[in-house]
Formats: sequence, structure tokens, C-alpha cells
Amino acid sequence: MIDAALFQNTEIHDFILRALQEDIGDGDHSSLASIPEGTQGKAQMLIKDQGIIAGLELAKIIFHLNDPSMDVRLFLHDGMEVKKGDVAMEVEGSVHAILRAERLVLNLVQRLSGIATRTFEMNKLIEGTGCTLLDTRKTTPGLRLLEKWAVKMGGGANHRIGLYDMIMLKDNHNDYAGGITKAVNNTLAYLKEKELHLKIEVETRNLEEVKEALATGKVDRIMLDNFTVEAMKEAVSLIDGKVETEASGGITEDTIRAYAETGVDFISVGALTHSVRSMDISLKEI
Repeated sequence: MIDAALFQNTEIHDFILRALQEDIGDGDHSSLASIPEGTQGKAQMLIKDQGIIAGLELAKIIFHLNDPSMDVRLFLHDGMEVKKGDVAMEVEGSVHAILRAERLVLNLVQRLSGIATRTFEMNKLIEGTGCTLLDTRKTTPGLRLLEKWAVKMGGGANHRIGLYDMIMLKDNHNDYAGGITKAVNNTLAYLKEKELHLKIEVETRNLEEVKEALATGKVDRIMLDNFTVEAMKEAVSLIDGKVETEASGGITEDTIRAYAETGVDFISVGALTHSVRSMDISLKEI
């Protein structure tokens, strides 16, 4: 699972430094050319949208990694609902340093807030059903930990973080292995040999595959992929709480409530991270 300690992760700090270098190169020549060295100033982060803010603590770290002398004051906190006109933070110090970090700060806070907002909105649609909204691995390369953190800020939960922390036997695995039973048996042998303790989830495409996955007696969760709502109800009834259930595949705002009401335990939605609208936020001199 991902929590606030993420921002002390050296990998995240290394990412920030690489991202700053990518933008700055051999110098921010626009600022160096137009503004005298040593000029001090203030800027504020202005919210121009509504939703869930995410990335403010990260923004503070970006400013400080860029210039440790920067004074950053947060007026809001990650996970809060915000509206147009809210001021999220103020930063004070070298104008050159503010302008060097501005774009990276905005790029990340805008995107992470978009993810948190989309998650919050979809979560509201399944409120009261007992179903948990999950993200997927459909994330921006290099930003997975941050994007999955943003999902949590919006009230969702994280599926596996990568290929290493859970077994997911998808259709390709099962087909290449010669079927679900063989894939599961091969997996059990592998886990025993490697002395690994990982949960096993199996993707199914129809009720026959659901029955086969159940018959192994060794599966922790069954994914019901691209099932209709009616087929989902039948599958959930068939599984009858013997293992966890997860709905996946093209579930939208228009259909998510109906799927959640089938009694399925989890719904995973790739769109939480792969196709969101960034929140409109600006950083302005004051």
C-alpha cells in the first residue's frame, strides 16, 4: 500500500531532480535574461476548478529540492475538496527558483488532482454498496507510485502496485499455460519453489472459466472481465463468497452503480489513471 511516507522515498526525490534537470537543462535562460539575479518574490497557487486536491506536499518537496531556502506555506491539505478561487499555497524566495520549479509543480499537482477527483466522483456513484473501487497498472511510466497515491486521496484503493506483489493470471497467461487449471498449478509450484507468499487472482471471461477457477480451490480472487451486469450477478451468485470477486473491463460512470449492486467485492477502473482531465491550477506572482 502507498501512504504519505511516499514523499520521503529516495526514488521520488531522484525522479523530481531528473524532472527538474529535464526542464532546466543548462539554465532557465528566459528568467536569467529578463530578471536580475537575487530578485526575491512571492507566488500563490490558485485553484481554478473544483474537485479533490492532491500533490501539495509533493509540491513543497519540489520547491525545497530546487532551492532549500524557499519558504512554502500550505493553506490546504491533500485529499481536501477545493473550489475555484481557493488558494492552496504560497511560496516565497528567489524568483529564479520559483520559476524553475513552476512547471513541474503544476504538471504534477494538476494531474494528481485530476486523478483524485475522478476517483472521488466514481466512488460517490457506488456509495453504500460495499464495493471497493480499485485502480490498475494502466499508469504513466515513472509516475505509478504518485498516481496510485492520488487514487487513495480520492477515496479509492490500490490494486497490486506492479508485477511483483500479487499473482494475476490474465487471459494470456492462462491461454499460454494451456488453461486456468494448468496456470494455477504451475503458479503454486513456482511459489513453493521460490518461497513466495503472494495472493492469486485469475481473470475469467465466462461462467465456464469461473467454474474452472473455483474448482482449483487455490484462488484468492476471481476477476470477471467484460461480463454483462446480468452475467456478473450470475457469477457472483455462483462464487457465493468462496473467494473475492472483481469486476473489470470498460466500466464507466453510467454503468458502475449497476455493477456494484451485483454484490461484487471490487471494481477496477483503468480510466482512473489513464484518461483523466487535469485540474485547472495556476501559480501567480503576488
